[in-house]
Amino acid sequence: MTLVEAPPSGRERLPRSYLAWLAGVLASMLGDVVLYFALGWAASAHGGAVAALVLTAINLPRALFLLVGGAVGDRFGARRIMLIGDGVMIAVTVLLALVAFRWETATWVLVGAGLVIGVVDAFYLPASGSMPRRLVGAGKLPRALALRQTGGQVVALAGGSLGGLIVAAVGLPGAALFDAATFGIVLWVMVSVRPARQAAKAVARAGAFREVVDGLRVAWRDPVLRAALVLVAAAAGALLPVISLLVPLLARYRGWGPGAAGVVVAAQSLGVIGVAVLVAGRGGSGRPGRAAALGLVVGGCGTALLACAPSPVVAAGGALTVGLGSGVFSTHVAPLVLATTPESHLSRLQALLTLVQSAALLVMNNALGNVAAVAGPAVTLGVCAGAAALTGLGGLRSSRLRRARPAR
Repeated sequence: MTLVEAPPSGRERLPRSYLAWLAGVLASMLGDVVLYFALGWAASAHGGAVAALVLTAINLPRALFLLVGGAVGDRFGARRIMLIGDGVMIAVTVLLALVAFRWETATWVLVGAGLVIGVVDAFYLPASGSMPRRLVGAGKLPRALALRQTGGQVVALAGGSLGGLIVAAVGLPGAALFDAATFGIVLWVMVSVRPARQAAKAVARAGAFREVVDGLRVAWRDPVLRAALVLVAAAAGALLPVISLLVPLLARYRGWGPGAAGVVVAAQSLGVIGVAVLVAGRGGSGRPGRAAALGLVVGGCGTALLACAPSPVVAAGGALTVGLGSGVFSTHVAPLVLATTPESHLSRLQALLTLVQSAALLVMNNALGNVAAVAGPAVTLGVCAGAAALTGLGGLRSSRLRRARPAR
C-alpha cells in the first residue's frame, strides 16, 4: 500500500504517512546507536588514539560533504536519496558483519566502516531532515518535530543499554546485522511513503558548487534564517558540551562519583523530553523565534546554577533547567527553520543547519576542555552560561526573529 498524504488543514492529528516514516526512522536510529556503541567499544580495545581515529573517520567526511549532500538532495529529491542511502547502508552493515567475523576488530576495519558511514550520513541526514516539511507541511511542524525529538531521546536512552547487551552476546558482527535489519525497516517504509509536497523537479542548470553557494546565499539573505543559525551555533557551542563534557568533569572535581553524575545527566534528559512531549501534544508557541531565544536564556540560567551547585541535588536542578531550556529551544528553532526555508532549498538548509551545529560543537568541545583544564569546570560552566544567556537576549532584540510566526 502506498501512503499519499493530502494537504493538512486545521489542527487535525499528524498524518499517517509521517507517523509511519517516523517509526521507521526511530527504528533505524536505534540500530545506529547500537552500531556506534559497538564500534566505540571495539575501538577502545586498541587505546584512546584509535578510538579518536574511528570517531574522526565518521565525523570528518560527514562535515566535509554535508553541503554537497544537501545540494544533491534538493536536485534529485530527498526520498530518492534516502532510498539509495538505506540500500547502501544495508549492504555496508552486512559487509561489515562478514568482515568483522573474518578479521574481527582490526583497526582498518573500524576506520573503514567509519569513513563509509560518515560519507553516507553527509547525503542522508539533509534529506531525512527535510522530510517532516514534505510530509506534514509547515503548520504542524512544531508537533511533528517535537514527537521526533521525544522518540529520539527515548531511543538514545535505551540504545546504549541494548548495544551493551548485543555486543556482549554477539559482538560487532551482531550489532552490524542488527543495524542492517533496522535499515531494512526504514527502506520498506520509504517505499510505502510518498510525500505530497515535492520540491520542483530538479533540473541540472548549475553545478553542484553553484547550488551549494545558492543555499548559503538563501540562508544569509533571509534575516530569520540568519538569526536562527546564529542561535543554533550558540546552543551547540554553549549548551551541548555542558552535559556531555562539563558535567562529568564537575562531578569528578566535586567528588560526587559516577552515580551522582548519571542522575544529573538524566535530569537534563527529563527536561528535554518533558518539553518535547508537551509541544507534541499541544503545539508550539505562536512566536517560535522568541520562544527559541528565551529557551537559550533559560538554558544559560540552568548552566549558571550548575556552575555554583554545592551538591548533586542542586546540580540536578540546574541540569533539569538546562534540559527545559534546551527543549524549548530545539522544539521551536527546528520548525522555524524548516517553515522559513523555500521548498527548493530544504535539503541544503538542513545540511547547513547540521554543519553549523557540528562545527560549533567540534570547536567548543576542544576549547572548553582546555579552559576547564586550566580554570576548572565551574568557571567553564560560567562561561557557557554567559554565552548562552547573552546570545538568547540578543535574539530577543532581533525584531524579525521575535515577530516570526509559524506558517499555516
